[in-house]
Amino acid sequence: MQVTLEAVTGVVGLLIGSFVGVVVDRVPRQESIVLPPSHCVACSAPIRAYDNIPVVSYVVLRGRCRACGARIPPRDALLELGTGILFVLLAWRLSSAWALPAYCVLAASAVAISAIDVEHMRIPSALVYATAALGAPLLVLASAGTHHWSALESAAIGGAIAFAAFFTLFYAVPRGIGFGDVRFAGLCGGFLGWLGYREVIAGFLLSFVVAGVPAALLLAMHKVKRQTKIAFGPFLAAGTVITVLFGAPIIHAWANF
Repeated sequence: MQVTLEAVTGVVGLLIGSFVGVVVDRVPRQESIVLPPSHCVACSAPIRAYDNIPVVSYVVLRGRCRACGARIPPRDALLELGTGILFVLLAWRLSSAWALPAYCVLAASAVAISAIDVEHMRIPSALVYATAALGAPLLVLASAGTHHWSALESAAIGGAIAFAAFFTLFYAVPRGIGFGDVRFAGLCGGFLGWLGYREVIAGFLLSFVVAGVPAALLLAMHKVKRQTKIAFGPFLAAGTVITVLFGAPIIHAWANF
């Protein structure tokens, strides 16, 4: 049953990953994510269902549009594959299947937000709010299924603390982070808080560690300057997702350090 759950979740992840690609492409341009249907940006030819199979179609078509031969950005296939892998990992690691839908929503959003932040250096508020609107009822469902109602309280507190901490950082360190990071931190804090307060701490510590190591290396190699702006959203997403997947052993290792 576990293998079946992981397989089904992986397929769903690939399909959702295809939608994530649409979100990453259209939301920054403030376009509808529903209309028009998927099409080639070069020739506007509609993409047929048999050419819209996640990852497979990209490989079969060798990364080109069937109609005009224009190159399809490899980013689309990577988003599909990355989302599918994250969904499988969540199905493997989460202790309760009740929580799986909520954290799959978080994972898909984290992928989309990371890609948009890297490319455009901003985190769309609409995407954060949509994730919260979808995720909150699913966390309530997870609490009902697991009879763990106190997790909702810790989720609310975790989200509020994370938002307040990043809000303070936003004003204390001008241009250090954007307000999109503040919103996203509150969202991540809520999902981490549902798992526990220790996960909130671990998730944000990991975010800064994951961000600090490459930043220090780039500074040492003189690839960037201290004034260079770096998107923090992907690191916040990485710290959150890593904690959701492997928070228990990480916290145990830190406690025994």
